Amino acid sequence: MCGRFIQITDPEKIKARIPGLEIGEGVREKFRQRFNIAPTQDILTALNFPVPRLTYTRWGLIPFWAADRAVGSRMINARAETAASKPSFREPLKKRRCLIFSDGFFEWKREGTSKRPYFIRMRDGEPFAFAGLWDSWKDRQTGETVLSSTIITTAANRRLADVHDRMPAILEPGMYGVWLNSLPEPADNLARCIRPYPHDDLEMVEVSGLVNSPGNDFPEVIRPV
Repeated sequence: MCGRFIQITDPEKIKARIPGLEIGEGVREKFRQRFNIAPTQDILTALNFPVPRLTYTRWGLIPFWAADRAVGSRMINARAETAASKPSFREPLKKRRCLIFSDGFFEWKREGTSKRPYFIRMRDGEPFAFAGLWDSWKDRQTGETVLSSTIITTAANRRLADVHDRMPAILEPGMYGVWLNSLPEPADNLARCIRPYPHDDLEMVEVSGLVNSPGNDFPEVIRPV
């Protein structure tokens, strides 16, 4: 699974990576570097509108038909193998896909009764994009519209398999256009986007237990031990 990650790349650099991307109102002003993002927090997300738009979504997908937003806390990840058949993810996979840019993510290796945290990033230090799904939910009591999202996961590659059997689906840059297409895409095209990312491009370092507390949101969280 993917339960924590970082976003430190600013909106302008993300815009340069996606042709035609619009930056939503207030995004530039709200942006700050995040070193320990936890579920239900707001995350920078590129939505597959006819003109792709960078905005903030709540991490944890709330299906449009849900009675309560609390369901989102259980939907921070969607398995690539079953997303097409799950009621919460089936329609978003067809129509509401997104890119969630990141500069690295965390995973924990279980050793007996303890867990050791690791930080995974690109070897070249560049940002990358998770394949995600999004939805729009309206609170019937307040009238508030909430945009929310989930990160797709797939089988771990060889580098990560020693730590965990799952990893977020990282998209090859050449697949950004396919994933952000607002028109229907053949299932085979989408399946090619969400395969395990090549292990040689990633590096993994052990970090301290600072990451275990969401309140620790500063650069020291990703410092190798």
